[in-house]
Amino acid sequence: QVQLVESGGGLVQPGGSLRLSCSASGNFFRLNIMGWYRQAPGKERELVATLTSGGTSDYADFVKGRFTISRDNAKNTVYLQMNSLEPEDTAVYYCVLKSGVITWGQGTQVTVSS
Repeated sequence: QVQLVESGGGLVQPGGSLRLSCSASGNFFRLNIMGWYRQAPGKERELVATLTSGGTSDYADFVKGRFTISRDNAKNTVYLQMNSLEPEDTAVYYCVLKSGVITWGQGTQVTVSS
């Protein structure tokens, strides 16, 4: 069984930065995809960014140039550095691990407001 533990959400002013972390534990393939989705109130869950264990990344157009995804394979941890945050980035951010099956984290709230 795979478990994902997220941290790093919170309240930040527009233009500010946050760094999300997600650590995976349990049994999963070494070759995998980890990443982040988000869901704002009244909206569907959407892709933010993903990163394969081999280093290939994929970003949603709305975060390109502002967010950076990275990972530490030795620690089974993925990070999301979020800069130049906007009120529209307010959402619950979910970590995901795709390794045969798809596992979701519990979500961490990010609120961008003055």
